Amino acid sequence: MKKRNTLRIIPLGGLGEVGRNMMLYEYNDNILVVDAGLMFPENDMIGIDYIIPDLTYLIQNRDKVRGIIITHGHEDHTGAVRHVLEEIQAPIYATPLTIGMLEAKLARNGMAGKADLRTINAGATEQIGPFKVKFFHVCHSIPDGVGLGIDTPQGLVVHTSDYKFDNTPVDNWPSDYASLAAFSEQGVLALLGDSTNAERAGWTPSERVIDQAFDSVFREAKGRVIIASFASLISRMQQVAEATQRYGRKLAFVGTSMQDNFKIAMKLGYLDFPDSLVVPIDQALHLPDSQVTIMCTGSQGEPTSILGRLSTGTNRLFDLKPGDTVILSSHPIPGNEENVYRTINRLFERGANVIYEMLAPVHVSGHASQEELKMMLHLTRPRYVIPIHGEIRQLKQHARLAQMVGVPEQNIAVITNGQVVEFHNGRMSLGERVPASYVFVDGSGVGDVDPEIMREREALSRDGIVLVHLTLDRQTGRLISDPEIISRGFMMSREIEPVLAQTGKQIADTVAKANGNLQRDVERAVGNYLYGETRRRPMVFVTVTRV
Repeated sequence: MKKRNTLRIIPLGGLGEVGRNMMLYEYNDNILVVDAGLMFPENDMIGIDYIIPDLTYLIQNRDKVRGIIITHGHEDHTGAVRHVLEEIQAPIYATPLTIGMLEAKLARNGMAGKADLRTINAGATEQIGPFKVKFFHVCHSIPDGVGLGIDTPQGLVVHTSDYKFDNTPVDNWPSDYASLAAFSEQGVLALLGDSTNAERAGWTPSERVIDQAFDSVFREAKGRVIIASFASLISRMQQVAEATQRYGRKLAFVGTSMQDNFKIAMKLGYLDFPDSLVVPIDQALHLPDSQVTIMCTGSQGEPTSILGRLSTGTNRLFDLKPGDTVILSSHPIPGNEENVYRTINRLFERGANVIYEMLAPVHVSGHASQEELKMMLHLTRPRYVIPIHGEIRQLKQHARLAQMVGVPEQNIAVITNGQVVEFHNGRMSLGERVPASYVFVDGSGVGDVDPEIMREREALSRDGIVLVHLTLDRQTGRLISDPEIISRGFMMSREIEPVLAQTGKQIADTVAKANGNLQRDVERAVGNYLYGETRRRPMVFVTVTRV
């Protein structure tokens, strides 16, 4: 039974992992949702496009939802919005750039005009049900990001979202220190702070360090410069444009999301360079290579992205040329390193000069390192701390940092997705757990792939499949003809033929002795025999026709 007049904080994603960030703030019959992100699949999640939060609890309480706040435009905070809107009707609050990106995202998914999008500006205060929310500006790797000061009947909660303290940001808009100090004066009940870089000592470098790296690369490049980045990295677009202009080149944006975000940011004034600097890709391809800069998607090695297709020679619009300089202006998402380095290797093989984070400072993190996390704790002076946004090791490290600056251990809650935290009369306690499992999105299917199917896919990818078809006499149950055996992904044909010949004999013996579940007995016999001969366990499927 839920206690009345209790603030309940419910993480549905982002705690114990990097991505699919989603937090609920619940007070009596009111819920405020903060962010609705996706998570990219790990290498063993075969066929999965992305992962979203488990919306079970939210759907069960859909009538209580008073609003949804999106803190900034990155996919790990916006990628599940359309799935939420298919189940929940509630206004969405976000800053102008984030609203523009949400509109484009929803339009691409056939939901244009179907959402109640409400634009707010950093510095504004909005009453959403019983929650009085102050939106304060934070520096991150995308403009117009905000953290939240959520004034609840139980006290003030500061939700930092993703941030770093950059005193020389590309857009010349530093973090709102004044609001953080004001929160401290009011008294902060709990701080929910970004933990992504909690293991990294010192301070995160300013975005401005990239300018010098870009200048060096552009100065030495003889051919085209191709920069791959996240489509949402608007500040990177500005830096690329400045380098392009300085070295007398023209800039082309390639990829639907990249072009959409460029147009939105330009229209809203988040980019500042002449319109004449940008040309369509068709025009860029007819310019001398030394006058061309191309900015595209694919910095995470996605096979279907522009850079992914360039690395395999399957891009339709244009191909790589010897002398092209390719810059990966991003850091691999945890678990995605293999895809990124495979793409880098392929680009080198195709003759490109590839520049990436390990070779030059062409990317810096958008997240606070240890000294910035300590500074946030000092600025806000919270009574309680809940580390968010990170894997368990990062949440634990953030907790240790909080203890170092004087927060008592019993006032720090390191929790994972689904664990409810309750505040009542100024005291924190743990509540029940709610569903918070992975929800896989596979093509048009949402949640119709479960862990058992993932295990089957892994088995199929590892050892292949063997199909056995039996034709039996309906009256006697005896084999009328030799079993038909087909294998895929198991062994090379010249090596498997003698094994399958002996397998046929094993099947015939099993059929002759069978007196129960024939298909199960044959599957077991074939599996055991093949493992004994090959030390491999293909998936075995048996079908029977009776004539």
